[in-house]
Amino acid sequence: METEQRTLTCQVETSETNGSSLVGTAKKLLFRQMLVGVSDGRFFLGTFYCIDKQGNIILQDAVEYRNTRHSSPSPMEQRCLGLILIPFSCRKSCHVDCSIEEQLSLLSLKE
Repeated sequence: METEQRTLTCQVETSETNGSSLVGTAKKLLFRQMLVGVSDGRFFLGTFYCIDKQGNIILQDAVEYRNTRHSSPSPMEQRCLGLILIPFSCRKSCHVDCSIEEQLSLLSLKE
């Protein structure tokens, strides 16, 4: 397992030295709280762990929130899931918990 982690780190560093700004942006998002909305109306709140080339997102310590339309005391139901993969095809929105300055720098609107 330790060897796998070293290999992954080397690949990321190689990509970044090739000028890949996307890898640098993804690194800035690591271990931040992320809220991801999916096409069926559910939301997942967890710690951003990684994203692959296809756009699938992995969240750790994730909690699922879903709307309950039937008569219950709370309009939202939640359950703890742990580590989950959210496919790109299901993802509708992503929000990261960070300051406005960080948001602007991630969007490359600020010099």
